[in-house]
Amino acid sequence: MTQRDLLAAEKQVLAPAARIQYFDIVIESGQGAVLTDLDGKHYLDLLASASATNTGHSHPHIVEAICNQAQKLIQYTPAYFANQPAATLAQRLAYLAPIKGPVRVAWGNSGSDANDAIIKFARAYTQRQYIVSFTGAYHGSTYGSISISSVSLNMSRKIGPLLPGIVKVPYPDISKKPATESLSDFVNRMWQAFKLPFETYLPAEEVAAIIIEPIQGDGGIIKAPNEYLQRLRQFAKDHGIVFAVDEVNQGFGRTGKWWSIQQFGLEPDLMSIGKSIASGLPLSAIIGRAEIMDSLQAPANTYTTAGNPITTAAANATLDVMENEHLVERSQRLGQVAQAFFQKMQQKYDFLGDVRFYDLNGGIDIINPQTKEPNAVATTKLIYRLFELGVLIISLRGYTLRFQPPLVITDEQLQQVFDKFTQALAELAAGKLKLPPNADQIGW
Repeated sequence: MTQRDLLAAEKQVLAPAARIQYFDIVIESGQGAVLTDLDGKHYLDLLASASATNTGHSHPHIVEAICNQAQKLIQYTPAYFANQPAATLAQRLAYLAPIKGPVRVAWGNSGSDANDAIIKFARAYTQRQYIVSFTGAYHGSTYGSISISSVSLNMSRKIGPLLPGIVKVPYPDISKKPATESLSDFVNRMWQAFKLPFETYLPAEEVAAIIIEPIQGDGGIIKAPNEYLQRLRQFAKDHGIVFAVDEVNQGFGRTGKWWSIQQFGLEPDLMSIGKSIASGLPLSAIIGRAEIMDSLQAPANTYTTAGNPITTAAANATLDVMENEHLVERSQRLGQVAQAFFQKMQQKYDFLGDVRFYDLNGGIDIINPQTKEPNAVATTKLIYRLFELGVLIISLRGYTLRFQPPLVITDEQLQQVFDKFTQALAELAAGKLKLPPNADQIGW
């Protein structure tokens, strides 16, 4: 069956809510930072399966660990009995957690249920109801995590009522700071917006948790200003509020640190991890201070398959690769190379707006040069042309390029990416690019 035939057949049965539309492609295989579709075409991967394959595709060490474990035991529910890979992994994650003192680990199947767990544990520990989250956040699609998300109207449209007790405040999106406003003034303005609910209708003593992505992923690869996050952490501490961070997208070396919160020198009370924890296999975890994690008893956060032998074996192998191949340091080095390239292109093309890189983790805005407003049409033209040239990259917010390749991408492959970008950007500047037929369906 050809790629076109398979897509046509799938379209007859796949619910439209199950996939965000970008390109008509059926991925057949992957190796490192290269994907191959069903028709045999190769692509340099700049998405890393939504930052879920930081160790690349089909890494031999991880494949071996999965196969070896599958020959011994595929599944027996960890809700009742322990298994060796999970017990080992829990200890390793506790050691890596950026939290001093005793910590506990609880398993999940996805980042979504890990963020649900943050709500549960925070409410149990504090005996309070309210959860504060931020605009632009993507925390997942289960009812709890979708309730604290706000990156797309389709995450709330037609499915309410959502979880009660959720209050959303503006994320300090530095890319939207007016050029005439100082960083200090911007932080003060955003902090006043944060405090407004607490001064008017939200009693701080009734808030269980504040959950934030220190660097938003699907919201546009946006890092909160350091001063803002310092204030936020202190506010939570002063009011007995659990300070929780979502590391699902930005963890595991993506930002040149093990965890994005380490960019700020802060300790969370709870953190959710997933995606790259098992190189894309369905596994997540919540890690937190022991006194908080001990506030619930089973089966308040047990799942039949969460922490199963195969996914945790893959996760242990993933940590091996991260450590042995120094992928955190590699993210730092290659991120600087990528940032330098796009800053050079920014000087050449006035339709390149804000360029944000937090190591191998970039957001590049495409704008209208005259109005400085976001240019979704030009963005779609660009990502589609790159797709034609064999580079897989998507847009966020309609106008932000999401640059998150596997951390194992080679220097040579990264240069190939730059060569393709050089061609596509020049063609966009010359007015040579056209919209694909399904342009109105592309993106979030």
